[in-house]
Amino acid sequence: MTTTLKMKRLYNEIQQKLFYMIPEKWDRIYLYASVIEGMNNLETGEMFFYYFPKGILKKDPINVYEVPIKFNIEDSKYFKLADELYGVIKKLREEYYEINKKAWSNITISIENFKFIVEYDFTDLVNSAYSSYDRHLVFRYKYLKTGINTYNKKERSIILEYMENEDAKQDEMKDTYIEGIYKTSTHNVIDYEKEENENMYQKEETNKIEKELKEEKIEMKEKSKNQILNFDRKDTQN
Repeated sequence: MTTTLKMKRLYNEIQQKLFYMIPEKWDRIYLYASVIEGMNNLETGEMFFYYFPKGILKKDPINVYEVPIKFNIEDSKYFKLADELYGVIKKLREEYYEINKKAWSNITISIENFKFIVEYDFTDLVNSAYSSYDRHLVFRYKYLKTGINTYNKKERSIILEYMENEDAKQDEMKDTYIEGIYKTSTHNVIDYEKEENENMYQKEETNKIEKELKEEKIEMKEKSKNQILNFDRKDTQN
């Protein structure tokens, strides 16, 4: 697999967008996205990611689509960020195809232990025996380490069969990219909203002060005008 400078820039953009969308300290992130080419060049697909909150005690993974409710963020704003992230992933697919002359159907991104890992998969999702729901089950089992006994009998059968088939195609249907990352304290969506509210408050306070100063100036002018009138009257009387 050939990796270009543009691909590395897109990897970095994906990282930054993910970090921005997580409004608390986290330990690791796992993302899945697919792009399916249908008839008449119509593209469909899906994207979701989970992150594990940082903490001394073990915490359950948080689904991206739970974030707005959990942190009281406006849905439309947050899901617009998700759309932008998916857009960058599609750009990555275009660049990958341009360089490597093959189009991947789905991608899994893991950010853990200071590593950014990208797994490209070339499975024909249009003709796959597995549904989107099935793949979601497998993703949760494989990456989130949800125990097999947390699934019902049918789901367990799907997961185990899928994993067996995946092992058989491991080398021929996958490409992997790994790079080290240095995770820093990153500006996130909550910080932005706080900043936006603080800026709005500061603007309101500034406007209020300016209004008070303007009124005070007018009042002083009126007082000065009255004093001049009174002085003129005294002069006339004298």
